[in-house]
Amino acid sequence: MTNPDHAALPYRPNVGAVLFNRDGLVLVARRADLPNAEGRAGVWQLPQGGIDEGEDPRVAVLRELREEIGTDRAEIIAEHPDWLSYDLPPELIGRALGGRYRGQRQRWFALRFLGEESDIRLDLDPHPEFDAWKWLPIDELPLQEVGFKRATYAILAVAFAPYARPAGS
Repeated sequence: MTNPDHAALPYRPNVGAVLFNRDGLVLVARRADLPNAEGRAGVWQLPQGGIDEGEDPRVAVLRELREEIGTDRAEIIAEHPDWLSYDLPPELIGRALGGRYRGQRQRWFALRFLGEESDIRLDLDPHPEFDAWKWLPIDELPLQEVGFKRATYAILAVAFAPYARPAGS
């Protein structure tokens, strides 16, 4: 049962990146901090992260890409018109996000990856958030093991579907 005080907690301002490669596929990465037991695919998610105080979300999304996947070689091609929010599951409230937030309020961007696959470097951070990455069709996004983020990913799969085509087409 959720503590009623948790409803008074704010949402953490956050940005997220739906990064499309030249073939129109989307990058997802596997969280390094959650168990990837044998026979289990692990928890896959889109790159995302907090917005610093006073930071423009368009700047934040490129910074987060650089921090989480080792490169910001991308251009913003679209922005979701709404802020999308999700609540943490009850067992994570008070533990995740420093215990200060009930969930996240996110501004999502579609970006086109301009680099080479060798530019994606999960090993640059001494404590990487991800331990693996892959490209997949956008319609498979909500089918990944994303748990409480599934509803947000379903919205993004529809909203950004027009960008899921090869670059230049």
